[in-house]
Amino acid sequence: MPRASRNAENPRERLTFELERLALRAVRRVYQDLNQSLFRGALRTPAFELADVAGRLGRWSGASRSLELSRTLLNEHGWGVLVEVLKHEMAHQYADEVLGVRDEGPHGPTFRRVCGERGIDARAAGALREVSDAAKEHVLERVAKLLALAESQNEHEAQAAMSAAQRLMLKHNIESLTRDARSSYDFRHLGTPSGRIGESQRLLAAILGDHFFVEVIWVPVWRPLDGKRGSVLEVCGSPENLELAAYVHAFVNHTGERLFREYRAADSQRNARERERFLAGLMAGFREKLEAERKRSRSEGLVWRGDGALHDFFRARHPHIRMTRHATHTGTEAYARGREAGKRLVVHRGVKGGASGDSPRLLPGKGSSF
Repeated sequence: MPRASRNAENPRERLTFELERLALRAVRRVYQDLNQSLFRGALRTPAFELADVAGRLGRWSGASRSLELSRTLLNEHGWGVLVEVLKHEMAHQYADEVLGVRDEGPHGPTFRRVCGERGIDARAAGALREVSDAAKEHVLERVAKLLALAESQNEHEAQAAMSAAQRLMLKHNIESLTRDARSSYDFRHLGTPSGRIGESQRLLAAILGDHFFVEVIWVPVWRPLDGKRGSVLEVCGSPENLELAAYVHAFVNHTGERLFREYRAADSQRNARERERFLAGLMAGFREKLEAERKRSRSEGLVWRGDGALHDFFRARHPHIRMTRHATHTGTEAYARGREAGKRLVVHRGVKGGASGDSPRLLPGKGSSF
């Protein structure tokens, strides 16, 4: 349990205590869900604790039957990383209490097997993997240069540069599968967790999944500072594809907000309630544009048939997936204007930090910051 407030009369201290108490309740619920989905209910619920321990994100203690998580997971890393560390410690608990293996090192072969069978990161370092392979870095550098050319004021030159960047990534992914040279996979959460997912964000998620070589899913998270549930977009893929998907996500969101402000400024009668309709239209138009580009690539013999190994990684992370349908609203002037803007949207270099809270590292350097 979190530490009690040292000053019960201090509202800020009481709030901190209450938020940690709610966060631990959320951790317990996630633990129970993971116990069923990954361990078939074999684990007995331990005591949960938040601790301030330098150099350690989590720890399973069989002696006290407690599972300890670092406060930095809540304060700095985000809920998605916390859940990964929780899975890691649950694997330790399973090896200890269910399998009774206590004569191996803390990350011995049994523990690694338990993790591998359930798609759990045996490292649980909590941080995103870096794109370190020289060949992959070279690909991203080439993409960056092409998207720099996409800043051209000439519409045809800009479109040609963006199309070339898309074809480059398509060729890279096809060749990686052909050579069986696919790297290890990872995940990333994009944007700021929210209580409601708008139509525009659902469309953007579909765009990333259909055109940028990642698997996408909306996952439930806990918002520690708000003490409320929420949802966030998770993307799974190779490091270089995650890097590009994160950049596109931030770029399109950032640009969409700018374009809506321009649309609204042109007519004082337009109000903020039209924002979601405009942005949904923008995403729909951008999606149509990417579909047209895909058809051109197919005519050149570049056909993406998916990555089976990535799908296996994705399903290991999410063995129980529920599909839902959502209504769309297309019959408004705001949607139509957004759709027109989406068809002209060109992704280029220049976003230093997304409006949605992302800080993508891809494509640094000079460029328009909108």
